[in-house]
Amino acid sequence: MKYFAESELIINEDGSIFHLHLLPEQLAQKIILVGDPGRVSLVASHFDTIECDVQSREFHTMTGSYNGKRISVVSTGIGCDNIDIVLNELDALVNIDLKTRTEKEKFTSLTLVRIGTCGGLQENTPVGTYIASEKSIGFDGLLNFYNGRNEVCDLAFEQQFKEHMHWNSLLCAPYVIDADKETLERVAGKEMVRGVTIACGGFFGPQGRELRIPLADPKQNEKVESFEYNGHRITNFEMESSALAGLARLLGHKALTCCMVIANRRAKNVNASYKNSIDGLIQLVLDRI
Repeated sequence: MKYFAESELIINEDGSIFHLHLLPEQLAQKIILVGDPGRVSLVASHFDTIECDVQSREFHTMTGSYNGKRISVVSTGIGCDNIDIVLNELDALVNIDLKTRTEKEKFTSLTLVRIGTCGGLQENTPVGTYIASEKSIGFDGLLNFYNGRNEVCDLAFEQQFKEHMHWNSLLCAPYVIDADKETLERVAGKEMVRGVTIACGGFFGPQGRELRIPLADPKQNEKVESFEYNGHRITNFEMESSALAGLARLLGHKALTCCMVIANRRAKNVNASYKNSIDGLIQLVLDRI
C-alpha cells in the first residue's frame, strides 16, 4: 500500500489537510467550487442546515444540507494553480487515510461543480448567459505535469487548435479535456449553453486584454473566435475550468464548470454588478448537483 511522506502530504497538527484546513468528516461528496471566498456564504445561505464553516487563506468551506443532499461549498481563489491545490487536497481527504498516510482500499468519487464568471466570445453568449463547459482548453499547462495527460485529453482537437492558432512554441502546450457527461447533462439542462471554454493563466494578456504592455499576438482573440472543430466553437474565457476537468478525470472524479457571462468581448460590454444576478445560477446548480 502506497505511503505518502510528510513532505508530500502535509497535515496540520489538528489532523486537517494543509491548505484547506479541513478534516475528512467535514467534506461532503457533492462539492460546489467558487473562486471568491465571499461567494461561499451566498451559496450556503440556501442551505437548510450548516454543520461546519472553515476558513484558511482564500480557502473557505461551508458544509450543510440542501433539500436532503449533503453539500460542501469551497472557495478556490483565482487560477489553475489554486485548483491544483484544492483538487489534490479534496481527493486526499476522501481517498487517503490521513492518520496512516496510506491510500484507502475503497475509492470515493466526488462530484464537483464550479460556479464562476466568464467573458463571452460569440454572438450567442451575451452578458447574462449561463455556459456549461462541455470542453475546456487549458492555456495554463498544469495538466502537462501529470502522467496520463494524453490518455484523458482530446488530442485531435488539440492538434487542430494549435494549427489554427499558429501556436507559439514559447507558450505552454494547450490541453483539451471533456467535462463529465452525466454531470453535464443533469446540471446544464435547457437553461445553459453548452460550450468550449478556454482557461487562461491570467486576466489581461492571456485573455487578449491590452493595457500598457503590447500583446505578443494581437490577433489571438480573432483566431479564437473563428476556430471551429467538429461543430464546436469556443464560447468563453475564464481561469479554472481546464485544471478542474483534467485533474478530476485523472483522479477519477466527476467535474463540470458552469459560468455566467459578465462581459462579451466581441460586443465590448460588461456587467460589473453581476453579484446581484448570479444567484439564479447558484440555485440551478444546487437543485441539480
